Amino acid sequence: MTRRSFLGCGAAAWLAARRAGSAEPRPNIVILLADDLGYGDTSCYGAERVHTPNIDRLAAQGVRFTDAHTSAATCTPSRYSILTGEYAFRVPNAKILPGDAPALIQPGRVTVASMLHARGYRTAAIGKWHLGLGNGNLDWNAEIRPGPLEIGFDECFLIPATGDRVPCVYVENHRVANLDPADPIKVDYRGPLDDSPTGKTHPELLKMKPSHGHDMTIVNGISRIGYMSGGKAALWKDETMADTLTDRAVSFIGRNARQPFFLYFATHDIHVPRAPHQRFHDSTTMGPRGNVIAELDWCVGKIVGTLEARGLLSNTLLVFTSDNGGVVDDGYQDEAVEKLGSHRPNGPLRGGKYSNFEGGTRVPMIVHWPGRARPGVSDALVSQVDLLRSFARVAGTELAPGAGPDSENVLGALLGESRKGRQLLVEQAGDLALRDGTWKYIAPGSGPKIEPYTHTEMGTDPGPQLYDLAADIGETKNLAARDPARTAAMAGKLRRIVIR
Repeated sequence: MTRRSFLGCGAAAWLAARRAGSAEPRPNIVILLADDLGYGDTSCYGAERVHTPNIDRLAAQGVRFTDAHTSAATCTPSRYSILTGEYAFRVPNAKILPGDAPALIQPGRVTVASMLHARGYRTAAIGKWHLGLGNGNLDWNAEIRPGPLEIGFDECFLIPATGDRVPCVYVENHRVANLDPADPIKVDYRGPLDDSPTGKTHPELLKMKPSHGHDMTIVNGISRIGYMSGGKAALWKDETMADTLTDRAVSFIGRNARQPFFLYFATHDIHVPRAPHQRFHDSTTMGPRGNVIAELDWCVGKIVGTLEARGLLSNTLLVFTSDNGGVVDDGYQDEAVEKLGSHRPNGPLRGGKYSNFEGGTRVPMIVHWPGRARPGVSDALVSQVDLLRSFARVAGTELAPGAGPDSENVLGALLGESRKGRQLLVEQAGDLALRDGTWKYIAPGSGPKIEPYTHTEMGTDPGPQLYDLAADIGETKNLAARDPARTAAMAGKLRRIVIR
């Protein structure tokens, strides 16, 4: 396949104009990253018990992918890969991080933000971070660095880790927002800092009780993972979190409307604890989990509406996706199980968050760029790890040697102009899996077949697994014994990628 046919005529012509010095402005780039949103959690991907009109509009006007993937079935490693273009299994500490973990991406590393910043983009990270901050033994009352500002972002407004982990405060650039110096913050994941009530010792104080774990420090009537004291003026309120983060994103767009910008907007929804604003309480019949999907859709509508109102939408490359597959009970008694009904968070896929099966990494993904992205549905195999190299092409630059080692330029596929994306793709959960076209190989592993707390099928087996996804998207028929040659060949390809 020639380079031109791979890019597609429209993309190739646009890039040729860029190289020729066209006056056409560089596009803004926006990543809207949902948290724990499964493949089947939006109406444009088949959901019937929840409606997502704003996400559906993006899908109708853009490219909706049916085989798009995160690099991993959990949040920290998949977010690492989005920003660095590297599979997270190559990094020993790229796992679900505690709230006091040091920065996983160190200064000097090429990221989507640093690459675009070098091309004159104004860059911002707003929302959930969960990639660590500082160098260890972080003092939350002083300057917090390194962090996003040291890896290419001009500004940030963050949830440091997750909504269910302390510290339950926002970090703005290098400081905790709204912190009272007379009430210093302490954080510890080893044990209590004082005799304050916890979810375990005083469950009567909780408005949302844990189903497993999540029974330590109480903030806003919800107990969390980890221990925290102080910082009362800085504590967030879960019910206004979506509004707070979206307002920050809207402000960033407004302040930078006259120059190219990159916005990495990582929502808290639909991660636990699911505590939507009061105005979304009757949005669905599925309880808080359904209602935070509606809240997420509202956030998307606000961002897209702001771009449209300012005349920026036609010159904005927007990617909407999720950090991993969906999960139902992930630590709180929030009626997610009881009110699930016929809804299937991961659609026809087996497994979900944490799983080796497709439900772990195959996620919703929509690319919207009016006049550039060709509307339609694409079955191209693409990964979020490819955004770095693909965005570099859009920005008219090449990556430095060694940067984005696992990232491929799949711009033609992202714009809907080529049916071909990747050929080979690694999926990471408890074990590693390899996609080779529509075939999937899961390496032998150990561990529970069913995750004991979330009740997710993990896809773990002591022997190899081989699935023909073109005929068996639900991964119900293990063909490894019937096709040993293909199984062995794919195992060899996976080994070579791992040791590369």
